[in-house]
Amino acid sequence: MKTALDSSVLLALFNKEAGWEKWNDLIRESLSLGPLLVCPVVFAEVSMGFPSDAVCLKALQSIGIEYSEFTPRSAWIAGRVFLRYRREGGLRDHLIPDFLIAAHATTQAHRLAAVDRGYLRRYFGELELITPQ
Repeated sequence: MKTALDSSVLLALFNKEAGWEKWNDLIRESLSLGPLLVCPVVFAEVSMGFPSDAVCLKALQSIGIEYSEFTPRSAWIAGRVFLRYRREGGLRDHLIPDFLIAAHATTQAHRLAAVDRGYLRRYFGELELITPQ
């Protein structure tokens, strides 16, 4: 079972933010079930804390996380869902990168570890979201 990770989860882990231990346990459990993935958007957001892309990639790989490119299908889904969001009056609180992360998880993984701010469940209802209990 592939689990995609949102940048908020990785940043919580790397920065030891409140509740990071629960995310750590969830990520370890997820890794025991299959690969952990990050898409290019998550990599870009997380990589700002590293001196180079190679160092970031090595750090992710050292904890079992794989870099996963977008497929054309996942990018297309992100665009379609974002268009629906904007047509329904969605504010610019969420930009296309948020939708790319969710679409990547929808098409290239089985679930997404993320903090849900409401739009994920509304616009990606078929996507299994996992959060610490």
